[in-house]
Amino acid sequence: MNRPRKPSGSNPALIVGTLAAVAIVVGIVYQSQSTPDEDLELIAIPEQKVETVIQAPVVPEAVIPSAPEPEPEPKPAPQPEQKLVSKPPQLPGLDNSDDFVRDRLLLINGKPEFSTWVKTDDLIRRTASYLDGLSNGVMLSKVFPLTAPEGRFAIHKSDGSIWLNAGNYERYKRSINAIVNTDMASIARMFHFSRPLLETAFSEMGYNPRQMDGIILQAIDVILATPIIVEPIKLTRESVVYKFADPALEALLPMQKQLLRTGPKNTKHLQKQALALQQALLNP
Repeated sequence: MNRPRKPSGSNPALIVGTLAAVAIVVGIVYQSQSTPDEDLELIAIPEQKVETVIQAPVVPEAVIPSAPEPEPEPKPAPQPEQKLVSKPPQLPGLDNSDDFVRDRLLLINGKPEFSTWVKTDDLIRRTASYLDGLSNGVMLSKVFPLTAPEGRFAIHKSDGSIWLNAGNYERYKRSINAIVNTDMASIARMFHFSRPLLETAFSEMGYNPRQMDGIILQAIDVILATPIIVEPIKLTRESVVYKFADPALEALLPMQKQLLRTGPKNTKHLQKQALALQQALLNP
């Protein structure tokens, strides 16, 4: 059934409504032009401010397995005179641990270079801070001063280009030898033994034990991820600072760029030691 069609004539109510709407719009425009200071909300849109939210870096977490408890030795047959069995030494407090830790580290490596490194005070706290820096690819030399490279930074120029001189690699020989001559299995055992001291030092920096383990393992990963560059390395110079000409090399972490300066052979030695330490920590 068809509905009746509405007449095509003008609707008075519609016309009146339209005129009223037009009048309101004209009034607002006129008012905003004639009295701009009286009604700013009609014409002004407040500028929206974008607040930058800086997120704290994510601290890695991991678990370094605990060293297994030593199996009890079989009891010897009764004898007239029983010998006293020495107990493992008790850990001192963190504030009084320097001599205790230093003596045991020197049993692992008594080389003069290594001995110089561990003569500093607050060994455990410095080690914790240094490892935290290494996990972010930064060598905190002021926290834990190692041996400075010998001689001056050497470059050579060829065909208008600047190149890293291979003679620089020998400047790090003393430090590399000290690290290479350190038994990483013994260092891992020292870690497990002195772990409570390290946990206290890391907790002072706001880290829990899982984060401590993650930081240590990440520091090792940064070393292992450093590329081995066998071919000559091209440099650029801005002001007095030399930089790697290859953007990919210049984008590496500061510690990784420092390893490149030691040369491919030395980097391989350090990575071999880092891998040995990683395996000793994860497989006690």
